[in-house]
Amino acid sequence: MTAGATPRLEVAGIGKTFGSACVLSDARLTVRPGQLHALVGQNGSGKSTLVKVLTGYHAPDAGGTIRVDGAELRLPVRWAQAHAAGVSVVHQDLGLLDHLTVAENIGVGGYSRTRYLRRVDWRAQRTVAAKALRSLRLDLDPAAPVGTLDAAHRAGVAIARAMRDLVPGAGLVILDESTRSLGRDELRRFHEMLRRVMDTGTSVLLVSHSLDEVLTFADRVTVLRDGRVVGQDLDTAGQTEQAVARLMLGKDVDRVTAPVAGARPAPAAQVSGLHGPGAAGLDLSIGAGEVVGLTGIPGSGVEHLPYLIAGARPARAGRLAVGGAVVDLPKAGVGACIRAGVALVPERRDRDGLAMSLSVRDNICLPRLRRDGRRYWVGRRWQQRETAEAIRSLGIRPNAPMRLVGELSGGNQQKVLLAKWMSVGPKLVILHEPTQAVDVGARSDILNAVRRAADSGVAVLLVSAEAADLAAACDRILVYHGPDRLEEIRTDDPDTVLDAVYATAPTPPTPTAS
Repeated sequence: MTAGATPRLEVAGIGKTFGSACVLSDARLTVRPGQLHALVGQNGSGKSTLVKVLTGYHAPDAGGTIRVDGAELRLPVRWAQAHAAGVSVVHQDLGLLDHLTVAENIGVGGYSRTRYLRRVDWRAQRTVAAKALRSLRLDLDPAAPVGTLDAAHRAGVAIARAMRDLVPGAGLVILDESTRSLGRDELRRFHEMLRRVMDTGTSVLLVSHSLDEVLTFADRVTVLRDGRVVGQDLDTAGQTEQAVARLMLGKDVDRVTAPVAGARPAPAAQVSGLHGPGAAGLDLSIGAGEVVGLTGIPGSGVEHLPYLIAGARPARAGRLAVGGAVVDLPKAGVGACIRAGVALVPERRDRDGLAMSLSVRDNICLPRLRRDGRRYWVGRRWQQRETAEAIRSLGIRPNAPMRLVGELSGGNQQKVLLAKWMSVGPKLVILHEPTQAVDVGARSDILNAVRRAADSGVAVLLVSAEAADLAAACDRILVYHGPDRLEEIRTDDPDTVLDAVYATAPTPPTPTAS
């Protein structure tokens, strides 16, 4: 940005109060043309509220201003006005419709129409979609149903839609946790594409929990804590993850410490001959008190394994032995695995893990109602005791057992989900992406809770694409290289984990003529 150039986005004095709770106070943010500006903070820090004010979902308190390219937007923001000013957004849930095609999803909110009858011009729409996909270098069929795509390609479609109407050299794209499903290579290629777009003058506001992504790709960063800006317009070149985390939390992050490597414990859970999506004869074992990581390239098939092992997805063959029980996985379902002592903490907490319209207490105690309740009276004392202990040990905030789970931040929802399944006293816990879209403080709390569970004798399988989590919390790590091959490594270095995941298989020697 040249000296004196008008900022692309300028936010000053924005506040937001819900009842007596002030969740945003005097927020200030400046994004310059051609800049990738990151917005970070713990869950509950106010960053999502600020994005919702910018996009018209929330009306701010009186007194603030929002300007785009020097023109002041009328408050509360009307989305049509913001969009006309060049603002587009990709939300955390991506906002895709699985039953529609790629082209149809890209067109939502702005379909090409015929001149006179104003019907959808599907030929023109496919052309628009193909152009948007090419700009992202996404090799996708515009006619493919979005429901058939993997997570990385789904994110790409959502981002293509946001960039559909961008005028080269203008506009602001807000990415609200929308890159979280991208693997390392996809993330690098995506940011290379963004940089080409930004070189023309288009700006990006990136909301992300990944400090590695922020410090690697962003130009500037603004940090929120408890609704206030505590670090404004910082140059990422002069920051470290530890320094930014300290700003976010107001303190140093608690370290997650794995035990010193020793003799491998006797197996407490063994999977043998597993066949199904992503598996073709896989075997693995986990000892009592051991945290075993499982990782691989996103979209490679590794994401199916936790659900096959836990009975949530039908296996074609395979057995699970845990706690003296043997489960025939092709015939078993989730109920049989739970009775054998298996607890699954799924990736999609909103869809597969929690009842969002129930309270914290009801969610935590739900799996134990039959065991600890009576036929006509489930009892409250044990529920209150169990919930209070979970809130204390995991640091669930706010300390409000009757608060609806849907009203909590993502990190606190994840803590409730973990507490829900740890309360049943499992022998094997399988966690899939337990720190996805949570802040650094919640990540530390969750991983330390996983280590405490292992210290109590529980066998833990931690399935994650987060190399730092695996290196910090796991005794050993299994790297998925295909449906019939797992490579075991032991390391506390995230780069070693990534090297193992993305290592290129050696080229076989060319046979010489005899």
